Amino acid sequence: MHRYFQAIGFSNLNNKKDLMKLVKGVVDNDYTTFKTASVGDILYADYIKEFAPGMGIVISGELDNGNEFDYDYCFPYVEGSRVASKEKSVIARHSDKISFAGICEDSRVGISMIYYLMDRIDYLVHHDFAKEHEVKKNLILSGLSLQGTIMMPIIKNEAEKSDLEEKDKKRYLLIEAARMGDEDALETLTLDDMDFYSTITQKVKKHDVYSLVDSSFMPYGMECDQYSVLGEITELTELENSITKEKVYKLTVECNGVPIVICINKKDLFGEPAIGRRFKGIIWLLGRLADKSSHS
Repeated sequence: MHRYFQAIGFSNLNNKKDLMKLVKGVVDNDYTTFKTASVGDILYADYIKEFAPGMGIVISGELDNGNEFDYDYCFPYVEGSRVASKEKSVIARHSDKISFAGICEDSRVGISMIYYLMDRIDYLVHHDFAKEHEVKKNLILSGLSLQGTIMMPIIKNEAEKSDLEEKDKKRYLLIEAARMGDEDALETLTLDDMDFYSTITQKVKKHDVYSLVDSSFMPYGMECDQYSVLGEITELTELENSITKEKVYKLTVECNGVPIVICINKKDLFGEPAIGRRFKGIIWLLGRLADKSSHS
């Protein structure tokens, strides 16, 4: 059973029997969206049910010749709202089931972002799932979290904010140039990183690291689509699961300039969230691909 159900307000799902009861209720009579994709002789189907705006579960399986639904797996989700990256993604199938992982290289983050593709039906309609595909669409990111902490922001005046934005732009251009084979750009980046490391090493002796590092995005644990994130909260909504009545927070968090909508159960968040404060936590990263003309 997917352990991130708790993030969307289903902390009472204790075993497979509880999960199948929920799945049966959605499949039989209470779903909001039903999607299918025909691949050869197989008709893949997804039931998508919201339990609060932009938050719910996806139930995946197949339809047989008599239109009976054969359940395969399900997972919780939260919808992102803003384009996180306009870089291309490479999509590949998971080995154990008909689901997909995406990988996106974005210079702002500095590492490869590996995410779980939310809408497999749209992908199956247009692509052969037996092969990897390079997809040039906007990427919208979201995440589910089981533990998080609210931290106060690092106080900066307008001049400092402007200076940081300018440095980020210059670094982004240098990374892009280095990726194209510019050796001078690569050398400049290497020297900048050495200077930054030296400065942080000295400062961390007297200051807490989170008073020096404003934002971060790093792989976490052994699963490739889980990350430790730190970023500023730019949007905040409190939601209620329509079945369990549990309260959850839906936060938009800026990590290294990349917006991620994060959903976390209220009882799993330490501290009081507010716009301008920072969220620090572990997330399971989800991604959805959108046409470049449909989002900004």
